[in-house]
Amino acid sequence: MTPEKCELELKDIAEKTPIVRFLLEALAKAGCPVTEKFFEVQRCDQAVLGGFRPSSGVVLCHNNLLTRTDMENMLTHELVHAYDHCRNKNMNWLDVKQHACSEVRASNLSGDCHWVNEAFRGYGFRMENGHQKCVRRRAELSTAMNPRCRDNEHAKKAVDSVFAQCFKDTRPFDEIP
Repeated sequence: MTPEKCELELKDIAEKTPIVRFLLEALAKAGCPVTEKFFEVQRCDQAVLGGFRPSSGVVLCHNNLLTRTDMENMLTHELVHAYDHCRNKNMNWLDVKQHACSEVRASNLSGDCHWVNEAFRGYGFRMENGHQKCVRRRAELSTAMNPRCRDNEHAKKAVDSVFAQCFKDTRPFDEIP
């Protein structure tokens, strides 16, 4: 996606996509209103769609975003991180367990693990605990990128230790959207 197309899609999604609008409103209610400066469109060298930077906001990787749906899911995921950062004033993103908890929540609440997305990734539709397995897998992958995470086993243990509690925490939603 070109940077210009990404900027246009971002503006439209922020205005028209219910889940993104809900999270933006929840951030404002929690005392962390979001302005346009919170979002930065840039070219990324890593194979990621975007990310949350606690000091500045959400980065959108225009060169890796191919569809509006990708952007909606990524924004929802990153806005869950922003919400966690807002409500936990002592959030330490270098603490592997705190990071793992936010990754569990973001994967659970963002649509990352919708069965259609899983099918496109080649995981197919799993009847038994498919959503939970996806949330766990994606949280482990993201947690493993934490600079203080030693390896994949460390990420797995961190996710395992917080999974039950953090999976149940659907704030600011009443339930998994």
